[in-house]
Amino acid sequence: MTYQNYSLKQLQQIDAAHHLHPFTDHKELRAAGSRIITHANGAFIYDSEGTEILDGMAGLWCVNIGYGRDELAEAAYAQMKELPYYNSFFKTSTPTPVLLSKKLAEIAPKHINQVFYGSSGSEANDTALRLVRHYWVLEGKPEKNRIISRKMAYHGSTVAGTSLGGMDAMHKQLGGAVPNIVHVMMPYAYELALPGESDHDFGLRAAKAVEDAILEAGADKVAAFIGEPVMGAGGVKIPPMSYWPEVQRICRKYDVLLMLDEVITGYGRTGEWFAAQTFGIEPDTITTAKALTSGYQPLSALLVGDRITSTLVEKGGEFNHGYTYSGHPVACAVALKNLEIIEREGMVDRVRNDTGPYFAKALQERIAGHDLVGEVRSIGLMGAIEIVKDKATKERFLPSGSAAVTVRDHAIANGMMLRATGDTMILSPPLMWTRDTIDMACERIGKALDLAQADLRKR
Repeated sequence: MTYQNYSLKQLQQIDAAHHLHPFTDHKELRAAGSRIITHANGAFIYDSEGTEILDGMAGLWCVNIGYGRDELAEAAYAQMKELPYYNSFFKTSTPTPVLLSKKLAEIAPKHINQVFYGSSGSEANDTALRLVRHYWVLEGKPEKNRIISRKMAYHGSTVAGTSLGGMDAMHKQLGGAVPNIVHVMMPYAYELALPGESDHDFGLRAAKAVEDAILEAGADKVAAFIGEPVMGAGGVKIPPMSYWPEVQRICRKYDVLLMLDEVITGYGRTGEWFAAQTFGIEPDTITTAKALTSGYQPLSALLVGDRITSTLVEKGGEFNHGYTYSGHPVACAVALKNLEIIEREGMVDRVRNDTGPYFAKALQERIAGHDLVGEVRSIGLMGAIEIVKDKATKERFLPSGSAAVTVRDHAIANGMMLRATGDTMILSPPLMWTRDTIDMACERIGKALDLAQADLRKR
C-alpha cells in the first residue's frame, strides 16, 4: 500500500487537512493527531509505529471472526470478477442476496423469513421505521404511527436513527427529530433500581414504563416499541431476565409491534445466533449489520417477520424505499462466507458454553474487586465495567466520564483497546477469542485500572 511511503506525521497532517471523523471533537483531534492503524491479524491490531494492541471492541462491535481471514478476501475477489455490482430495483436480483436471504431465514427465529438489505445499521433502522409505519397504513390504521424507544438507546446516527435513539446530545445537534417518537426509562438496574428492589421487580417496573407510554398515547396510536436486547453504545446495559418477557406481553396485549435492534448483538455475540433467541423474544423485525460480514464489507439486513410480510404481499402497493447498494452482491458474498466460518468453527456454541462463561468469571474474579470498579456485568462476549469513586455509594468522578477516559487511555497505551462511554468501560471482543486471550485482556485491564487510580489520586 502507498501509505508506506508516508511518515506518521505526514499521514496525521493529511488526515487533519481532509478527513472528518465520526463522533469526534475535531479541534481536540487535530491537537493530538490521529492514531493510524495500518494492519491487523487475528485478535490484534497494529498501528503505524508497530504497536500491537489487543482489540477488545472487535473493531466497532463487528469483527467477530477476527482479522486477516483470507477466505473473506477471496470471496469478495471472486464475486467482483464475476459480477461486481447490480441493483435490486427493476424486479431484478442477483444470486448472492438470494442465497444469503435463505441462510438468514434458516438461522433467524422461525417466524422470520424475509430480508431487506442496506449498508449500515443506521440504514436498517431507517428501513424498520418506514416499514412499520407503512404496515399500519396498509392495515387501515395510519394514525397508529407512534414509536416508543428508550433513553440512552442507540439506533444509529442518521436523522431517523438519531430520532429513534435516546441520546440527548445527538438530539440537540439534530435540531428537529422525526415526530411521534417517545423515550422511556432504560432497564439499568445499577443506577435506577430502588433501594432493596430485586432485579426481577426492577425489570417489571422498567417494562411497565413501556405500558405507561402506550396508555398515555392510546394503543390505537402506537405502532411499535423498539429496543436493543442489550443496550450497547449506551453502556452494555443488560436487562433483568424479567424485562423482555413482560415487554413482549405488553406489546401483544395492546397490538403493538416489537422491533429489535440487534446491530450489535446479532450473529453470535450473546451465545445464540440472535439475542432474540437468548432472551426468548419473538419480534416483528430484527435490525442487523456489523458482524453479518465481520466488518469486512458494509452490509445490513433487516429481518422481517411473517405478520408484516403477509400484509405487504396481500395488500400490495409499492414500498417507496430502498438504497443503491441494497443487496450488494460482493457484500452478500462476503456475508455468506463469514456465516459459513462462524458455523464451521462453532463460534456461537463456544461463546455460549465456554468463552462466555469464562469471560464472566474472569471479570468477576479479577476485575470486580478493584477499588475503581463499582460493578462488572457480561452476557456472552459482551461486558461492562462501571468506574466509580466510591464502591459503596456508587459516587462517580467529576467531570462525568473523565475517569473512564483515563482508564481507556492507559489501557490503549498498554496494548488493550477498550471503549469508554460515560462512566462505563465496555468490551465486545471478537468471538474467536480464547481463554488465553481473555486472561491477557484481564491482565491488561487490571494494569490500566491501577495506573488510572494512581493518576486520579494525584488529581
